[in-house]
Amino acid sequence: MSLPVRALQLGESESEELERNLWNDRFVPAVMHTNGRSVPISVRYRGGHTRGYPKRSYEVVRQGQSFHYNAEFDDPSMIRNALSFRFFSEIGVPSPRTKHVRLTRNGEPLGVYLEIEGVERKFFRRRGIGYSSLFYAVNNNADFGIRNPETNRNKSSLMSGYEHRAGDARERTRLTAFIRGLNERTGSRAAAFLNKRLDVDNYLRWLAGAVLTGNYDGFEQNYALYRSRKTGKFRIIPWDYEGTWGRNCYGRLVSSGLVEVTGYNHLTRKLLEHDSFRARYKAILGRALQGPFTERKIMPVVDEMISKLAPYIREDRMRRWSYGEFLGEADIIRDYIRERRSLVSSAIRKM
Repeated sequence: MSLPVRALQLGESESEELERNLWNDRFVPAVMHTNGRSVPISVRYRGGHTRGYPKRSYEVVRQGQSFHYNAEFDDPSMIRNALSFRFFSEIGVPSPRTKHVRLTRNGEPLGVYLEIEGVERKFFRRRGIGYSSLFYAVNNNADFGIRNPETNRNKSSLMSGYEHRAGDARERTRLTAFIRGLNERTGSRAAAFLNKRLDVDNYLRWLAGAVLTGNYDGFEQNYALYRSRKTGKFRIIPWDYEGTWGRNCYGRLVSSGLVEVTGYNHLTRKLLEHDSFRARYKAILGRALQGPFTERKIMPVVDEMISKLAPYIREDRMRRWSYGEFLGEADIIRDYIRERRSLVSSAIRKM
């Protein structure tokens, strides 16, 4: 099956404005041709350090829904985000849908991109999830602590690591009260507070996903936090998992033991201080090792993704990595799974 094409069409003035706005987040109007239709859109560049790369990533809003078109420039496999989100879904954590596509801009081929569903209104509607608030964790101040991780001084605002995306001002108060409360309480009071305000099962499944895939950058940022309308509890969604499965977010090979099995951030530490929460986490990890996190389950997905992309990766002249390096990625991911399973199994026995 061929990869679908997403064709961006920008006017000359809009293209110039997009370049001027490289490091801010202003959208410009454009048109996207997709599935035989032409749809008016808004488009901007997205990402952090990746905006300086020759193959840039985009955010597109079409028909009221946000899509991210990731160049995955640092990932020689082009599949780590897609594979990670698929794995999260397997262990019961709502995750963005993804699709590999070919992207063009004003008729110029830009190569293979990963289309990622934005976490916003339609994400929740599609899954039948009611939500009262939504926050994006955009920097490492989203570590659930009350002190700045770099200066160790009290944060000027407990919202400093978050972008408020949905919900009224009272939701900001609820989130800051949650962060303050989990830091101020200890012992049984802390456990009762967390059970009341946090969907603990969802959080521990998310923690297991971040730990098993090895996302070092996923604990203090790169997640979405929302409050369930039904239960009133906070729940978490993964985001940006390019640096996983044996490579970091810059594409460098890293040790399979880089990420501690207990993860890290203030909320995780608070949870795992309690025997009951720790036992639940161990059980979630154990079940993952018995099924979802196995070579038998994951490698057929890897091989299918690699095979589907191969003809288009060979032709993509905008990539940082060679075609040969791309073909070797299945072995790197397989080795990572083997090593990570062994490390996690050993750590579970000691927890």
